Amino acid sequence: MSAFDSDVEDERAPLLGSTNESYGDFVETSQHFRSRWWSIRIMYLTMFLSSVGFSIVITSIWPYLHKIDQTADTSFLGWIIASYSLGQMVASPLFGLWSNYRPRREPLVVSISISVAASILYSYVHVPFSNNKYYMLISRALVGFGAGNVAVVRSYVAGATSLAERTSAMANISACQALGFILGPAFQTALTLIGEKGVTVAGIDLQVNMYTAPALLGALLGTVNVILLFAIFREHHVDDLGRLYKSINSEVEDNSEMVGDLQGTVDQVAVVASNILFFVVLFVFAIFETIATPLTMDMYAWTRAQAVLYNGIILAAMGVEAVIVFMAVKILSNRTGERAILLGGLAVIFVGFFILLPWGQQFPKIKWEDIKNTSVPKNMLGVRHPAVWEMNPDPPTNHTLEPTGCPAVQSWCQYTPVIHLAQYLSADILIGMGYPVCNVMSYTLYSKILGPKPQGLYMGWLTASGSGARTLGPVFISQTYTHLGPRYAFGLICGLVLLTTVLLGGVYKRLIPFSVRYGRILE
Repeated sequence: MSAFDSDVEDERAPLLGSTNESYGDFVETSQHFRSRWWSIRIMYLTMFLSSVGFSIVITSIWPYLHKIDQTADTSFLGWIIASYSLGQMVASPLFGLWSNYRPRREPLVVSISISVAASILYSYVHVPFSNNKYYMLISRALVGFGAGNVAVVRSYVAGATSLAERTSAMANISACQALGFILGPAFQTALTLIGEKGVTVAGIDLQVNMYTAPALLGALLGTVNVILLFAIFREHHVDDLGRLYKSINSEVEDNSEMVGDLQGTVDQVAVVASNILFFVVLFVFAIFETIATPLTMDMYAWTRAQAVLYNGIILAAMGVEAVIVFMAVKILSNRTGERAILLGGLAVIFVGFFILLPWGQQFPKIKWEDIKNTSVPKNMLGVRHPAVWEMNPDPPTNHTLEPTGCPAVQSWCQYTPVIHLAQYLSADILIGMGYPVCNVMSYTLYSKILGPKPQGLYMGWLTASGSGARTLGPVFISQTYTHLGPRYAFGLICGLVLLTTVLLGGVYKRLIPFSVRYGRILE
């Protein structure tokens, strides 16, 4: 066993017990160990509540919006959903920069307070006499702005863990984030028992119903989070070997002082490449989430209710799969390294989207109701596959049920083979496996590349790139899928993932920890 292997074994010990750890002239006492890891757990909770704040109202936004403002349409709904990511994209670098020079409790408390206020505003958007939809837009943008604290959370955990501890800690953060996305809709479902009418608190003009109760619950949880930040959270910082920079009783006033004596610059090529990799990972997953419902309605003639129910079950199962994967990569990374796992995750995502490419001689059922008259435009007849005539005879002339199938106005429905259900479910499993692997490995590698210097601003840029991906992904897929169909849409995604894999191969040797790059520890 090498000297470095021995060091790694020592550094892993705090994860398994509470014994004192010594690093050269620096000693971590049991008191410091407990305080450090309780502070990290508070960051886990903050990440969990941040994702809950996004997902707890996501399934009820449309009916609530339609109830409070009849002028709102589905295009405005898209803006409301996108406003969360836009707010987070703007706020992440700002909060990250703030955390570099001030105690992290400050940006955390301010960001959570903004989210709490925004959740309360969401509960009051029914009060104004007009422009209610714009108040909802503002509230969701502010919730997203408050979620910019994700950069602070990840930068703190990166700075409070050694290299050996970091993969496990980053996996735990991602697992908490995934769990929040899973449980948020579950909270919403439970609170639907209150009903649309609910109860009214006359003194403050507050309606507590199935739409506002989830937001109020989110505000309550955020308040508890702030209290815990004051009661338990403390500043801690260790270097890549786990050596302490500050004693437990020292509250850091300027984070730059902790690492001012460290020499060496961050590899900017590796930083830019990591941001691109992370953007692509979130871009393709945002595409998958967006297209799931319309794709299944087109391919399998599911009704709206069936598509929402079945895809909800599938996404929940993928969330559980993600939590399991997060736990697994903590073990696997010790054997193969983060770069190899990231490369494998991209390969799995590529196969997942490649499976979705249509093939065969079976075609989807056509939904003729989108055409005002019963005659099919000539340009559609010209490209229609002969087999479609047998499966879809002349358009029906009466409608007694909800029309289902692939809309005839989408010309590609006439000649594109159906994506079989087995293909779709197989892709769900693979993408549900590859995405969490790439997510946690991207964060872990990024934090190690940055090293022990304050990471707030850099983490802010990484979070902003992810928010930008979640904003642009739905726009890309909605346009490409509608006009060109799944063959071109998923083919382009496969090409993008393939190019990203080539990029990873090109910078593979540069994606190494800061301390390894400068020869302070062996790889």
